Amino acid sequence: MNLAIDKKQLRFYLWVGAAYLGLWLFVDLVTHTAQFPLWAVNEIWRAVYIAAANIIFFEFTLPRISRRKKLKSLALLLGQFFLFSFGLYAWRALGIQAGIHTSFITYSTFSHGLGDQFGASIFSVVFFGVIRHIYQYRKLKEAAQLLRIEKQEAELNYLKSQTNPHFLFNTLNNIYALARDKSDLAPESILRLSKILRYMLYEAGGTYIALEQELKLISDYLALEQLRYDASLQLNFNYDVEDMKQSLPPLLLIPLVENAFKHGVSETRQRPFVDIHLSVNQRQLVFVVKNSTEVLPEEAPIKEHIGLSNLRRQLELLYRDYSLSVQQGNCEFTATLKINLASHVPHHLHHH
Repeated sequence: MNLAIDKKQLRFYLWVGAAYLGLWLFVDLVTHTAQFPLWAVNEIWRAVYIAAANIIFFEFTLPRISRRKKLKSLALLLGQFFLFSFGLYAWRALGIQAGIHTSFITYSTFSHGLGDQFGASIFSVVFFGVIRHIYQYRKLKEAAQLLRIEKQEAELNYLKSQTNPHFLFNTLNNIYALARDKSDLAPESILRLSKILRYMLYEAGGTYIALEQELKLISDYLALEQLRYDASLQLNFNYDVEDMKQSLPPLLLIPLVENAFKHGVSETRQRPFVDIHLSVNQRQLVFVVKNSTEVLPEEAPIKEHIGLSNLRRQLELLYRDYSLSVQQGNCEFTATLKINLASHVPHHLHHH
């Protein structure tokens, strides 16, 4: 018969046993004030047996009861009944014999004594059972919460890992276009790409990054894109940020900038432009990216590309208070991102 239980479970039963003992000590203090010390010893003696009998019941007997094995289940229940009645009665008698337990009640018959002890045992099963149920429910809830958080973290990491190669792939495409045209700007574009790569490898790996570093990446990316276009591209990037040191998840803003070039400027034949404005005041971030496009509002519904759909899901996992809206105007496309930076969802639970 294997009765091995882990330390955490044993500690739990000891705490419940102590609560059970505390309850009876309070009852005795109120009802038997004069003889309380003797009653207290009796309760301690009984609580030791009661705790052990309940551990056996909940950890060994109960898990082995099944409808399919009726005989075995019946034998286990009879054995447990014996522990809760005859066993407790014998434990009391042993205490009296050893001079530990003081007999305040004299039973007229053996069955009366047995019934009294069994009644006390049934109360203890209810007491231990209710607390055990609450404890296990809480444990399950915590485990489910932890699982949900781990799943969200895994998804967030997956989305980030998708964003990086996607962003890099588009940047390499731009350099390839310059190299193919044997442009003198190819070496400079490679230099700018190396700066972006350094940022992505060494600085964008963490959970947060200072806003000034994210702005620096956007500036480097814009400079790299500008190399591809002649003076016809109108580029405007301005920001109003009260605190450059405040944190932001890395590479969060770049998909909107990238989207403006890949699905806007590159497809615009006349007067291409990109207009970017960022403001962060009192933890409220507003990021507006406008770009030229050949598509008219009535021509086609707005199609969200991988960069935008990934960003939408990342925001869902990262913030409670945000909005991302896209609008197709007359030959221009506008993406507006608003985030309350204070509404960041904590994704790490501390393991005890």
